[in-house]
Amino acid sequence: MSHLLRLLIAVTALIVGGSTSRAEVRIKDITTVEGARGNQLYGVGLVVGLNNTGARNLSTQQMAIDMLRKVEMSTTIARQSLLDNVFKSTSISKVWVTAELPEFARKGSKLDVVVSVLDDATSLEGGTLVLTPLRGADGEVYAVAQGQVSIGGFRVRGANNGQLNHPTVGRIQGGAFVERAALGEINQNGLVQMLLRDPDYSTSAKISEAINERFPGASKTVDAGTVQIRIPAPFTRRVTEFVGEVGLISVMPDTAAKVVINERTGTVIVGHNVRVSAVAIAHGNLVIKPNMSVVSPPAAGGAARQLPNPPSLLSPPKEEDERFGSLPVPPAPDDKPQTFHRIDQSYTVSELARILNALGVSPRDLISIFESLKDSGALHAELVIK
Repeated sequence: MSHLLRLLIAVTALIVGGSTSRAEVRIKDITTVEGARGNQLYGVGLVVGLNNTGARNLSTQQMAIDMLRKVEMSTTIARQSLLDNVFKSTSISKVWVTAELPEFARKGSKLDVVVSVLDDATSLEGGTLVLTPLRGADGEVYAVAQGQVSIGGFRVRGANNGQLNHPTVGRIQGGAFVERAALGEINQNGLVQMLLRDPDYSTSAKISEAINERFPGASKTVDAGTVQIRIPAPFTRRVTEFVGEVGLISVMPDTAAKVVINERTGTVIVGHNVRVSAVAIAHGNLVIKPNMSVVSPPAAGGAARQLPNPPSLLSPPKEEDERFGSLPVPPAPDDKPQTFHRIDQSYTVSELARILNALGVSPRDLISIFESLKDSGALHAELVIK
């Protein structure tokens, strides 16, 4: 039996079983506050101290020379000696440095830094990033980075070349200091706007209703992704405290019917309210029809056998057993068209998953079936394939 189908039916059973008693969540867990956002920082720097794993291209060498020229040299001979060493060196690498400046970060705060090779260096192991300014989208410097690069991997040279993780990308934990704060502004003329992470009209309406129960007349729904809140008079000078109280209010969010499939990993995630209309399915030598027991295709040289029902946790109520489609033993695949019986009822995804699970359908076949169900209009959900 496919591990994928076991996972699918287990997840489906859990979400179907919990569909009538969905847990409430805090508003802060499903929204963000407009104006409270981070910023991406970037810079180009130089990593030194590499053990013959650096680059020897002109761009990297020129960057190293420009850096050395900023350092005062006492004699022309000393300057020339250093330049000669740069041209011979394989211990340097030009790198792209990135960091995220969190919302409300203050001057002196530390940031984690990601360092990525820009040239033909093969590894950053043992290297040190020299002082590098990090800029925002506006071109202003918000932080400076420097420190020992940790790559969390390695590269082996020799007869048995090997590599673990990506030695050309590394991190510096707390390697940057904030030099300029970028404080967000959440109070916009007496209004605060909450932005839903997953926009939904029903959920935004429920959020607004819950806020109005706590602060009467303060909230209204702008659209599926935005709830606008007027700051009550007692909180005019305590906006942060007000937003904190709003974030602790609990609501029961609604979600759109959705099936998410990752073709690379074979992962299938199904929402609790996904349904499949009355339909007959033929895929290869698989045929699903109504009102018959579930049987398996015969093994080589053997007869077909009745498949046991899945465990009770994963089975629908007994009175609904007649709704399962049949899985008759099909003949060997040929080019003749299949004949389908009329199906007068619809499946939930848990029921369909139980049928497919009994057959041990492969991940690739399962993905194809869901795609075909969507194309036929029988799958009443958004199908997302990654």
